[in-house]
Amino acid sequence: MQRILMVGKPNSGKSLLFNQLTGLRQKVANYPGVTVEVKCGKCEQYELVDLPGTYSLTGITRDEEIAVNEITRCITRDDTALILCVLDASRLERSFVLALQVQRLAKNHNKNVLFAINFIDEVRRLGEDIDVDALSKELGSPVMALSARSLEGLHEFKQSMLKLARQKAGHIPHKALADNQSTVPLSRKLAHRYGIQFDVVLKNQNQFDRFLLHSWSGCLIFSAVMFVLFQSIFTLAAPLMDGTEAIIEKLAISVSYVAPEGIITDFLHDAVFGGVGAFLVFVPQIMMLTLIIGLLEDSGYLARAALICHRPLSYVGLSGRSFIPYLSGHACAIPAILAARTIESPHKRLITMLTIPLMSCSARLPVYALLVAVLVPAEASFLGVFNLQGAAFFGLYFFGIIIALVVAQLLNRLLPRDIEKSDLPFILELPTYRLPHWKPLIHKTLNSGVVFIKRAAPIIFLVSVGLWTLGYFPANTSLEASWLGQIGQLVEPVFEPMGLDWRYGLAILMSFLAREVFVGALGTLLGMDEAEDNIAGLAEKVQTDGLALGAGLGLVLFYVVALQCVATVAVLKGETGSSKLAWALYIAYGVLAYGIAVLVNAVV
Repeated sequence: MQRILMVGKPNSGKSLLFNQLTGLRQKVANYPGVTVEVKCGKCEQYELVDLPGTYSLTGITRDEEIAVNEITRCITRDDTALILCVLDASRLERSFVLALQVQRLAKNHNKNVLFAINFIDEVRRLGEDIDVDALSKELGSPVMALSARSLEGLHEFKQSMLKLARQKAGHIPHKALADNQSTVPLSRKLAHRYGIQFDVVLKNQNQFDRFLLHSWSGCLIFSAVMFVLFQSIFTLAAPLMDGTEAIIEKLAISVSYVAPEGIITDFLHDAVFGGVGAFLVFVPQIMMLTLIIGLLEDSGYLARAALICHRPLSYVGLSGRSFIPYLSGHACAIPAILAARTIESPHKRLITMLTIPLMSCSARLPVYALLVAVLVPAEASFLGVFNLQGAAFFGLYFFGIIIALVVAQLLNRLLPRDIEKSDLPFILELPTYRLPHWKPLIHKTLNSGVVFIKRAAPIIFLVSVGLWTLGYFPANTSLEASWLGQIGQLVEPVFEPMGLDWRYGLAILMSFLAREVFVGALGTLLGMDEAEDNIAGLAEKVQTDGLALGAGLGLVLFYVVALQCVATVAVLKGETGSSKLAWALYIAYGVLAYGIAVLVNAVV
């Protein structure tokens, strides 16, 4: 199958255009380094390939070097029919640098080039326009204006793209491209002649930035945004959680009517609904977290937040680029660790990767939701306005961030410094403020829940079945007399300083495979004791069981710090190249979490 390659700088709308042309819904984000993988999709009879974004073919950062190598390799392939270069209509000068370099490389390999000027709707909204016909003649390659967001000109562009892909190379590039002159002066000249004045673009943007990036108002707004983010995870997801809980409860009752009495009913009731069903209730919170982070990405605020965080992060040996992996870590540590590749300094990159596991990922959400519901009354409010449970969520996330910064400061002093001659300055492009494109964002939100279920459900099911089997046999009398009870008695002394009995201890041990296992395991354990209760109402069971305040607070802080994810350890091993370092971190965070839990239980 012939291929059409898509190239462009970050924030040019390349991924969104790819989604529109292929029907796929890939991630669209407004900061450099988000597209570090090659995305493929079918467009008519061609394979459309979305290559990583970069500002030029002279890579500076690690992810740019990867992008440049991939672009160069793909352009030289015989099955490449067309190179589609996406330009940002509001920032043509920056777009032209890469575009002219790619056109020169395509000419050397006899490949056609099509320029797509994206976001033309924003330019026309300002009363400006771009003479694409004149620009086409000067570049020697066809140029078309469109908007992947509003779909303006998209149909005509798609037809022209497919037609050009079937033609033999026949472009006549600008004469300056034939020699080794720098593309920067030519880019500036072309942008001045055909593009809109940059100060027109900055006029509206600066009005917002003067307020959002101010040293005082910017910090207050950032704090408010983060507070609302974590507040919303609990409050906005509550109706969906209640609906999910009701569905699971009705399903459990329906199955109990059909299944025969005995071991089968006990297995379905305790292992399936008590284990897997208990954690499904919290999937809406994971989706809500993904939605809100997506809104920050698409709107352009995420890059501003990185700029705001640069100075405080620099005090602990990091930079503003660490903020993006940190925030991504609140969804999942694995892609966040991979996103740390965008950090130029090996020293800062290593510190960022080692502290990302302290960010409260989505796998911790079920544990937080359960224990916060146990410890904080649902009707309580903070300052008479905010839900106190949501404020507790913010406190847990903030505690993880503080611990991460303290650890980062220690690592900054202990780890060897960069061996390169100098550290690159912190430079970050501030994208234009834009309204989110809802279709891919909603799909991404729904997909986050599906991916979490696919990843966590098999592990939780196996653990729940194992726990149920050990707790049911050798005789279905009492949990303490079962095999599981006997194992629990052996490990109970380890967890007594935390104020927890053997059931909580077993659930913690099982969750070292993956944190989210804790809820299912505890649901199975408590469900065996009180099978007549509502399985989905696990918080009520924990409250009835009499979990002390100190023990509960220590337990939830334990999960803030402990690195209970084998997959994260594997990724750390791959990125750092050291299995000893990855497993040492696993043990160190576990010991630190245990010490915090014991201390809190003793003090409270």
